[in-house]
Parts: sequence; C-alpha cells; structure tokens
Amino acid sequence: MSCQIPKHAYKRGGNEHVAIPNHLDRQFVVVEPNQAWCGDVTYIWAGTRWCYLAVVIDLFARKSIGWAMSYSPDSALTSKALSMAFETRGRPKGVMFHSDQGCHYTSKKYRQLLWRYRIKQSMSRRGNCWDNAPMERFFRSFKTEWMPTVGYQSLVQANAAVVNYIMGYYSKVRPHQHNGGLTPNQSERRYWNTYNSVTTTYINSCQTL
Repeated sequence: MSCQIPKHAYKRGGNEHVAIPNHLDRQFVVVEPNQAWCGDVTYIWAGTRWCYLAVVIDLFARKSIGWAMSYSPDSALTSKALSMAFETRGRPKGVMFHSDQGCHYTSKKYRQLLWRYRIKQSMSRRGNCWDNAPMERFFRSFKTEWMPTVGYQSLVQANAAVVNYIMGYYSKVRPHQHNGGLTPNQSERRYWNTYNSVTTTYINSCQTL
C-alpha cells in the first residue's frame, strides 16, 4: 500500500497582528553581508505529523545563517532561528529583517526580540509571495534537491537532514546563480578577502603620508 502524505493546513493564529511596511521592496541585491536578512517558515512531514522549519538567510550571498525546527509554527520557532543568526554573525548592527505577514513574525514576542537586537523589520505585502522570493527559492531547492518525497521518519531525522543540507551541501557545495556560480561560503569569503585587502591598502597609504 502506498504511503500518501496528508494535505497540509496551517493552524490558524490569533488576532495579534500589526501593519509593518515593506521596507525591502524587493531590493534583493545587497552590497555587503549583514545588511538585509530574510526569513520564512515551511512544513516538513516527520513520522506521523507535520513539523516546521524556520530559516534566516543573508541576502548578500543567499547564505543560511539561522534555522530551527519544531512541531509548532509559532514565535518561539522563528525567534530561535533569528537568535541563531544574530549570534553566529557576531551580533551585527544595522540589519534589516524581511519576512511575510505570518503571525509568528508579527507577534509581540517576535517584535520585542527584533527591538532588542536593534534589527529593522520589513514585511511583504499580504498574499504576495514574490516580495520574499529568495526564501521561496531556498525552500523549493531544499524540497526538490534534498528532501525525500515521503518526508522523514522523525523530527530527529528531519533536523539532521536539514543541517546536512544547509551546512554541508547548500553552503559549501551547491553553486548559486546569484553568486556567479560560487557557493554562498565562497562568495562571502571572496568579499571579506577583498574587504580586508582594501582596508590594509588604505591603512598603509595613510601611514606613508
């Protein structure tokens, strides 16, 4: 007997919602890391139920910098992914975070976390997936390139597969058209090598004046 994954339906959130402008306005090409991040949540079949994956990517090289998984698509999930991104990137300043209008991004808890990290919030227009196209592409790549069509046997197995995809394949091996054929890791490494080279040249020139 074939195994058919049941149809997914998101749980209805509460009434907690605020209007936040689309500051990013589809300006997906940024000139340096930690300038603009995007986030979203998708669903994955794990054993006998759905689990949820929240991911944060840096738009500069389309690098995944934070993620979290759980059985509930709530603010605790998205907050965990954001906190991972904030810490692993060295607590940067002046970051803009863009997402859709899901209640896990408009909740008071999540907005307070953004305020604590001094991150500017931006949101897609209602019902317009193209306003967050890089995240849509990331999840499409994961589900078509890596995830089995029948999902995973457990949350533990799903989490291990996500880590292997993000850290092992997507960031290190998979060439990205946005990066001119470089992987996200290679693209960021090239930026920092160039940045450090320019900085060193500038310092040396100042010392000779």
